[in-house]
This record gives sequence, structure tokens and C-alpha cells, in this order.
Amino acid sequence: MQLNVLKAKIHRARVTHAELHYEGSCAIDGVLLDASGIREYEQIHIYDVNNGERFVTYAIRAQDGSGIISVNGAAAHKAKVDDLVIICAYGVIDEAAMAQHKPTLVYPDGKNAIARIGNAIPVQAA
Repeated sequence: MQLNVLKAKIHRARVTHAELHYEGSCAIDGVLLDASGIREYEQIHIYDVNNGERFVTYAIRAQDGSGIISVNGAAAHKAKVDDLVIICAYGVIDEAAMAQHKPTLVYPDGKNAIARIGNAIPVQAA
């Protein structure tokens, strides 16, 4: 059996641009892309913490160290500057590989610089 699993997540990045008339996609600071393992042109899911919007697009590389998170094209209607977003990429693995799978979790600070990197989400308590 094949499973769709979380490959990588950039958790609570701040949107710096919403460019309606730019060719569609989401530009992500190259440092964040590299740290997360998300590849340029890879499909990503974006979850806007501020307004609850959830949409799918693809990643493009923004300048390394720029802090840019730019939601472009039609997706610019779904997020605005200063919104917090969660950017996820998923992959397909064999069920047997699931026991060893660890996603890459990147946690940016308020300026979209890397604050920390992990590979496990804490257990949610009641």
C-alpha cells in the first residue's frame, strides 16, 4: 500500500507579498526552501492561519535570505501581506517505510528567518 504523507512543512511563515498580476505560484525564500527540502516547482498546499483559506499551488524560489513569502496570481486573493501561513508538501511512500519516515519541519521567526528545524510534531494533550 502507498501512503500520502507530510514530506515538509514551513510552519507560520509571514506573507510579505500578494501579487495578483504575477505569474501564479508562491515564491519562498531560497533558504527556507533548501532547509525544508521543498523543491522549486513542487506542488505545495498553503493554509492561511488568519482567514482559514486552504489552497494548492507550486513553489518558486525567491532570493536567498530575503524572507520573501509571496502569494502570486489567483492565490493572491486567498492571502494578504502579514498573514501567517503554513506551507506543506506531501509525498507518497510505501507503508513499510512509514515507521522510519520523519518530515522536515521548519519554523521561521517573525522575519521568515529560520528559528529552528525539527522532524516531529509534539503529541497533542487533552
